[in-house]
Amino acid sequence: MANTQLKNELIAYSKHIGIDKIGFASADPFVTLKSRLEEQQNLEFQSGFEKGTLEERTKPELLLPEAKTIISIALAYPSKLKNPPQSKKGDRRGIFCRASWGEDYHHILRRKLNMLEEFLVNKVPSATSKSMVDTGELSDRAVAERAGIGWSGKNCAIITPEFGSYVYLGEMITTLDLPEDRPIFDQCGSCNKCVDACPTDALVQGGQLDSNKCIAFLTQTKELLPEKYRKKIGNRLYGCDTCQVVCPENKGKNADHHSEMIPDPEVVKPKLLPLLKLSNREFKEKFGGISGSWRGKKPIQRNAIIGLAHYKEIESLPDLYKLMHEDPRPVIRGTAAWAVAEISKNDDVYQQLLKAEQTESVAEVSVEIKNSLQKLGNGFKPLEKEMKNL
Repeated sequence: MANTQLKNELIAYSKHIGIDKIGFASADPFVTLKSRLEEQQNLEFQSGFEKGTLEERTKPELLLPEAKTIISIALAYPSKLKNPPQSKKGDRRGIFCRASWGEDYHHILRRKLNMLEEFLVNKVPSATSKSMVDTGELSDRAVAERAGIGWSGKNCAIITPEFGSYVYLGEMITTLDLPEDRPIFDQCGSCNKCVDACPTDALVQGGQLDSNKCIAFLTQTKELLPEKYRKKIGNRLYGCDTCQVVCPENKGKNADHHSEMIPDPEVVKPKLLPLLKLSNREFKEKFGGISGSWRGKKPIQRNAIIGLAHYKEIESLPDLYKLMHEDPRPVIRGTAAWAVAEISKNDDVYQQLLKAEQTESVAEVSVEIKNSLQKLGNGFKPLEKEMKNL
């Protein structure tokens, strides 16, 4: 079978199984990418979530001997919530980023890639392949760029003409030699909106990201967050969409044709206070199906506390006191100690912090308590008056 014919049949099959875009690239080494990754490493801009060595991440043949072609796929996801619940005083809500809405995209894309692999095996039994989604060694974005799925935007996302940057990416390395597609050249031009809008200046320049400053990365860490970033996070529980929301290429783009990607508003925009009390089982039952749950409940609960501080939610103080005094996790106690002083400057907060200071044995939490006490100083307001003013 001619390779061009096989490619056309594969394209037709991909549409039949619901893949929005498919592209074909050579499996040659990613020379330019390697130099960029080396620079990222030297600047200490990496997140630590990267998999594989620099060689493995840039030489497909190390992952699949005799690799000839990389097939890139893209599935578009929704950007708008239907009938989103409102966040209001006494009932504040957090938000998961759009890429975490609906069923975990890793599962969705792997199913599609498995179907493509089966199709190829049926056509060419001697062919071998290896697929990956997001957590593999290869850069999804570099592959998609080479395969003509879209161009690499200044926001470090692949931007497609049809769906903007609201697409999930996956790829398959194969030993089949299939005709390549042409890359799409950069179309960002002089636009710099994403770089200017980044809350933490993580987009150092167009197309270069300091992962350690990126809110999407910070919300996934498990430690106490540096204080300078806490107020930047706002009510984000997982991820950040700012650089996508401000992108002109995303204006009016909302792909809601994949039923498994349609989000449950109560899951992706949950109430903050109930989040603090979830058991591991309850967390898994409610959030286990979305990609934003992969780091477990602790980062989400820490971020929920930061969200309550962002809203200055007075009514959350009793719950935060309980966490500060009783939670076995230092990160949660320390974040709660910071949050209560952000929410209110009343004598009750001061006394609760003093009480926590006397019993706290973990140094980093003690620092948070002392810092909060120093911020409060004197001149407290009666708590009852604050509650009446709500």
